[in-house]
Amino acid sequence: QVQLVESGGGLVQPGGSLRLSCAASGRTLTMGWFRQAPGKEREFVAGVLRSAISTDYADSVKGRFTISRDNAKNTMYLQMNSLKPEDTAVYYCAATTSWTTIGRHSNEYDYWGQGTQVTVSS
Repeated sequence: QVQLVESGGGLVQPGGSLRLSCAASGRTLTMGWFRQAPGKEREFVAGVLRSAISTDYADSVKGRFTISRDNAKNTMYLQMNSLKPEDTAVYYCAATTSWTTIGRHSNEYDYWGQGTQVTVSS
């Protein structure tokens, strides 16, 4: 069992930045970020392989968000720049110990964090 704990959410003005962190209690393979806005389905945001050689981003965040990880600390990050009101959502950290590819679907991840709220508003 792997436990995931997110941190770093909050309230930010449009155009601002936030950095999310996800601390894992053990070794993981692929990790990713998903988000869920009120009344909408959970959606893929970004993913990263354990080697960090390969990353993947949703089109809506490409060029604004950067995913990274530090395996020595078992921690993954999401740097979010140029935030927009439509980025408002609960952001979830996800991880798998089974797959070595970056999945865009929730069922490709075994472990989930509790979520952290990101609100972009003036």
